[in-house]
Amino acid sequence: MATHTYEAGRGAIRPTGVPPTVKGLSLVSLFNDFASEMVYPLLPAFVIRTLGGGPLLLGVLDGASELTSSVVKWASGRLADRPGWRRPLILGGYAVAVLVRPLIAVANAAWQVIGFRVIDRIGKGVRTPPRDALISEVTPPEQRGRAYGFHRGADHFGAVLGSLAAWWLLQRGADVRSVIGWSAVPGVVAVVVLAVVLRGVTSHQSPVVSPKQPATGDRRLATGDFWPSVLALTGITFFRLPETLLILRLQDQGVAIAAVPLVWAGLHVVRSASSYPGGWLSDRLGPRRLVAAGGLLFAVVAFVLGMALGPAAAIALFLTFGLVAGLTESGERAVVARLAPVRTGRGFGVYHALTGGVALPAGLLFGAIYQSRNGPTALWASAAGMVAAVLVWLIVTPSQERLQQ
Repeated sequence: MATHTYEAGRGAIRPTGVPPTVKGLSLVSLFNDFASEMVYPLLPAFVIRTLGGGPLLLGVLDGASELTSSVVKWASGRLADRPGWRRPLILGGYAVAVLVRPLIAVANAAWQVIGFRVIDRIGKGVRTPPRDALISEVTPPEQRGRAYGFHRGADHFGAVLGSLAAWWLLQRGADVRSVIGWSAVPGVVAVVVLAVVLRGVTSHQSPVVSPKQPATGDRRLATGDFWPSVLALTGITFFRLPETLLILRLQDQGVAIAAVPLVWAGLHVVRSASSYPGGWLSDRLGPRRLVAAGGLLFAVVAFVLGMALGPAAAIALFLTFGLVAGLTESGERAVVARLAPVRTGRGFGVYHALTGGVALPAGLLFGAIYQSRNGPTALWASAAGMVAAVLVWLIVTPSQERLQQ
């Protein structure tokens, strides 16, 4: 027998499940990540071997792009709460990325790669808070973990396709520059699909609640628990080693450059397959526990990857990192949506801004450790910091019972 939820203030009854708008946005993310992940796993080899950069520069590449994105997310989140702004922000953000990302192929110096990557991340900063707020708006609170899990699963599946496409092109003799240039094709498809999806969206920008989830309780939570929880998430993000350095560690362990896109695709297979189950567990067990479990899993895998391993063992551990996203991404977004039910765009803007803003200092720190000491030291420092951050998260974040009040 189908269950139903009620749309606040409108008296409408609708069946539970992943809303059509979420499915449409998920398809857009699939094609966009198809394009993005044709590029990203090749950046370490492109920057270091083609353009002559080093590990520290890779840390700057990740950090500077995410810091810029974070500043934009803060502003975009505030704009997303204004009537009529969400759709143009989402569309404009994707369009910027599609136009700029292929230009990395023409870069002749490492600083140019950083510049193009920063502009690409500006597009991400513009679109992410309004998109996540829109998903929250059209989804009942008790279904949000699954909705975000569905979206993240599609996003990661797109990364699988992009990584496989990059590997296929490399296997057939294409160089790195041409592979990056071909990323324009799925990017254009993403924007076309998005334009169709947004045409059918009517944004009311009011929280969706059910009779069991009164908005008044959420407002009380928002005032006392939002900032400690988001700051704790920021700490967890800070101690995640940048993924470019994780890819570099694979190469240190003997994994061939030509195999990196294939391994990257495998990582996103795990992420895609675990995202919806992770969202389901978040709805059932509570996002607080799932985020903590994901952080501890990251710490264990990072610690072991710091040891001397063969290529096969290193790849197996790297793939295990995919479970971290499945456990944490849906839960983090579900917590933010609960704690910012009225100004949801602003809430997601703050969350994405702070968690992205620590990427530059984290990239500089762990890149410097990797370059001045070695890879194992950087990985072990990341693991130790992650354990401490998880403990803080468990202390300051409200329990599942309080989140459901």
